Amino acid sequence: MTKQSIVDLSVPVGAGTQVYPGDPVLEFSVHSTIERDGFNLLNVSMGSQTGTHVDAPFHFSETGLKIDEIPLERFVGRGVIVDARAAGPRGRIGWEFIEPVADQVRPGSIILLHTGWSEYYGTDRYFENPFLDADACRRLIGLGVRTFAIDAINIDETPDETHPGEGFPVHHLIADVDGVIGENLTNIAAIDFTAPVISLLPIAFEAADGAPVRAVAIRLEP
Repeated sequence: MTKQSIVDLSVPVGAGTQVYPGDPVLEFSVHSTIERDGFNLLNVSMGSQTGTHVDAPFHFSETGLKIDEIPLERFVGRGVIVDARAAGPRGRIGWEFIEPVADQVRPGSIILLHTGWSEYYGTDRYFENPFLDADACRRLIGLGVRTFAIDAINIDETPDETHPGEGFPVHHLIADVDGVIGENLTNIAAIDFTAPVISLLPIAFEAADGAPVRAVAIRLEP
């Protein structure tokens, strides 16, 4: 196979990185400089789910696989893009959004929920994200899907003072089958080719609940 193009689906990680409410805030500090030490080295402090990242089952299940225990095959596969841009703020992504591409879904497919919500990254509106319906999630799991990703802060509804949420049912459903969740993706609209190969390979943090990724979509030709 020949690589033809790569689309970056990752948000930059830096001073403006937005985190889930209550998560550790990213901090960069200079540890070494060429002038003083002969080399540059950055000190990084952040949560395991900073920026574009994947959740391991252990995030919501004490007995679930940790990020360094998940088979690498679960992070790479053919993407199926679900156009959910019409869902709107706190909109439920039900089966009606998935049905137009359901015939493309195979065991091992990576579902990309394209909400367009990355447009609001860095603002308060970003926390009013659309979210995957639990029944639709069950149907996709029944079709053999174990990897899900979304261009928003959360694949479930994000609770706040006026929206209690639903108890993160999709996180639990996916954790129960040792699946993977990718969050804070961006730029899904730039995938202008069919059958993209999606890579969500994470840093191999030991015994962790999740890790940052450089998410990409790859166009391959024979």
